[in-house]
Amino acid sequence: MPLKHLLPFLFLLMLCCPFYVNAQEAKGTTYRKISNDRLSAVKVTNLKNRISATSDELGNYTIKANPGDTLEFTKLDYTVQKQEYEGFSMIVYMQPEFKLAEVRITGQTKKQELKEIMGAYRSKGTFYNGKPPALSFLTSPITGFYELFGKNPGRARRFATFAKREVEASEVDRRYNKPLVMRITGLTDTTQVQKFMDYWRPSFEDLKIWADYDLIKHIKSNFEYFRKEGDKGGLQKLY
Repeated sequence: MPLKHLLPFLFLLMLCCPFYVNAQEAKGTTYRKISNDRLSAVKVTNLKNRISATSDELGNYTIKANPGDTLEFTKLDYTVQKQEYEGFSMIVYMQPEFKLAEVRITGQTKKQELKEIMGAYRSKGTFYNGKPPALSFLTSPITGFYELFGKNPGRARRFATFAKREVEASEVDRRYNKPLVMRITGLTDTTQVQKFMDYWRPSFEDLKIWADYDLIKHIKSNFEYFRKEGDKGGLQKLY
C-alpha cells in the first residue's frame, strides 16, 4: 500500500485506540488486609481498556492505565477490590472472604437412626411415643391404655425427648464448629478455642432464624467480650 494511503489509516487508528498508545504504566503492591503480608497472583484488570496483569511473588504489579481508569483486583478467597488510578503508585489491601467451613457430619444419619429406633417402639405397639391423642381411646381403647400405662410407652417417651435433643445438637454442631471459630477469631490454640466454645454456644432456636452473617456477628461480639474478660473470672454470657 502506498505510504500516502497508509498515513491516514494510521492516524485514524491512533484516534480510535488512544488508551493503548498513550496509556501510562500504573504500578503498585497488593497486601492482605490488616497485615504486612504481600499477595502474589492477584489479577489486576483495567476495566476501561480490558488489559490485565498479575502481581508477582512480592505482590508488585504493573499495568497500562490512564488516570481515571478503574482497576479491578481479584484473587480466589478474597473480596473483589476496585480502585481508581490517580496517576501514582497504588497500594491495595485485599479482604479475605469469610466462608463457613465445610464440615462432614453424621447428623442426618443420626436422625435416621433415631427414627428407626422410634419405629421399633411403634412395631412393639407403642404408636404415639407414649402420648396418645384423646380419640385413640374411642378408636382403640386397648392401645390408648397401653400407651399410658405400658412399659414401652415410658421408654418411648424418654427416648423421643432424647432423640429431639440429639438432632438439635447435631444441627448446632454442623454450623458452629472449631474450624469456623478458628477462622473468625484468629485463634490457633485448640484449647483456647474449646474454652471459648464452652463459654458461648448458640442455641438450636437461635440458629433456626440466624443466617451465616448473623452467626459470624455473634461469634465476633461474644469472642471480643471473652477475650477482654476471660482472665478476670466471673464471665457473664452476652446473648
